[in-house]
Amino acid sequence: MQKIRWKKVVLYSFLLGVFIVCWSNFSVYYESKDFISEDISELPPVKTGLLLGTSRNLRGGSENAYFFHRIDACVKLYEAGKIKNVLISGDNGRKEYNEPEDMKQELMARGIPEAHIFLDYAGFDTYDSVLRAWKIFGQKSFIVISQHFHNQRAVYIARRFGLNAYGYDATDVRKMYGVKTKLREFFACVKAYFEVKLNVEPTFLGEQINIP
Repeated sequence: MQKIRWKKVVLYSFLLGVFIVCWSNFSVYYESKDFISEDISELPPVKTGLLLGTSRNLRGGSENAYFFHRIDACVKLYEAGKIKNVLISGDNGRKEYNEPEDMKQELMARGIPEAHIFLDYAGFDTYDSVLRAWKIFGQKSFIVISQHFHNQRAVYIARRFGLNAYGYDATDVRKMYGVKTKLREFFACVKAYFEVKLNVEPTFLGEQINIP
């Protein structure tokens, strides 16, 4: 009898886990789908674009396609007049690793003035990036710039906190290394779902920074 009960506990726990994962992903998709587009004409003009950071190069040293596709999308938004400023939010947890600065240099090389670029070095994950854009940089309306799967999560988080956020989809990555990212995103939606539910504070806050 004890073995049967233990098997039931394991089975029910597994089914509960599957339900939570599926429900979290559905919630992220459903609550963000009307605010994300790959068509610039469908997006309203706002003051700031929130460019989500990623590394310039992969571990093997080759260029990271996610990085350059996001840069392309950001430049398109800026040139179309949909954003006036860019807030780059990424990881600078180590001295030798600086996502925001790498993206800033690339944007400047593509013609976006330095005066219109702002850096958030404490965007350690999507949740932190979105909440810091609001709580530190004072942005309540912005366009998130990343790939579609990433924009879904960011816009979901923002909208859950009452922020007027949209997403502009950068070109996705079709190569095999994109599969690992998509699988990780599946569980990242669960993390985001519970962070929102529990109203978790970002890893770091600090003094407010004005974006004119």
